[in-house]
Amino acid sequence: MSDKPIIAITMGDPAGIGPEICLRALLAAEVDQTCVPIVFGDVDVLRKCSNLLGIPFKAAVAPMTPDTPEHALNLIKNRPNNPLVLNIKTEMGADWTPGGVNAETGRASYTYIQRAIDAALEGHVDAVTTAPIHKEALSMAGIPYPGHTEMFAARSHSERWCMMQYSEILTCTFVTVHVGYAEVVSHLTTERILEVIELSAEGLERIRGQRPRIAVCGLNPHAGEHGLFGNREEEEIILPAIQKAQEKGIEVEGPLPPDTAFLPGKRKTCDVIVCMYHDQGHIPVKALAFDSAVNTTLGLPIIRTSVDHGTALDIAWKGVANESSLISAIELATRLAGSGSTKPKHY
Repeated sequence: MSDKPIIAITMGDPAGIGPEICLRALLAAEVDQTCVPIVFGDVDVLRKCSNLLGIPFKAAVAPMTPDTPEHALNLIKNRPNNPLVLNIKTEMGADWTPGGVNAETGRASYTYIQRAIDAALEGHVDAVTTAPIHKEALSMAGIPYPGHTEMFAARSHSERWCMMQYSEILTCTFVTVHVGYAEVVSHLTTERILEVIELSAEGLERIRGQRPRIAVCGLNPHAGEHGLFGNREEEEIILPAIQKAQEKGIEVEGPLPPDTAFLPGKRKTCDVIVCMYHDQGHIPVKALAFDSAVNTTLGLPIIRTSVDHGTALDIAWKGVANESSLISAIELATRLAGSGSTKPKHY
């Protein structure tokens, strides 16, 4: 029986780079030494990828069907010492191809995620790390979620949650994520921004062991320039959230002009930057820490981390995918699993 954290790894979309980077992660010394990885995916896909690319398949296999999951779950309950693949079979046919967008692979990737979330909620695994999924494939399959973050929040019935892109170079959290630019303003409220500030403070304190310094971006160019740009969102929506957070004892400043918030000098004086929309933070994080950044969801009753990249269909199953982000995500999940409760603190 292992005393190392048990980390569920979802295989991601079979047509993307998920199978390849999962196989490589199972071989990584830094993973083997710190946790027991359990891949939730399709063993036939993994073996096909293994044979094609010459990557050793290093894991035992256990079947896991919707009707008879008990055997696989019992294996996890007994805290195995060695890597394991839970072979989750779906209705995926033979029409899909690596590098293609297909409803069946989208549905399969969603099934892996559901099984892993349930295993975490039931306490069978200590954390979940996700390989990339394809949003168009999910949509083709009729899956009503635009990404992992929303899936985890919905299935765990979480009311307070937000996305964090974490790295030692730059960390960002997000008030809105998968919405179009024309919709962003309608999603911005003082209450939501305050919630993300609080979650950011809780999450960074859990990861780094000390209360963080937080900066909050404005929405408009130059943070609105006192109403010159935009409709005074900074003064009427963002600033009140910052002031309420300060009243609760959180060290937070802003709203800052987004074009200077990510400069080296500012990164030295803050630990996390709260962003109003997806690309406001994703662009600088990926420019500065593409191979090492980790996507994690704050506010859940379980630990969830993920790669900071997509399915990379253009290089899928070609043997050139970089597993660094997946390994970083597994390492963060392992660290959080060893840090105690995931329950949020209250300021």
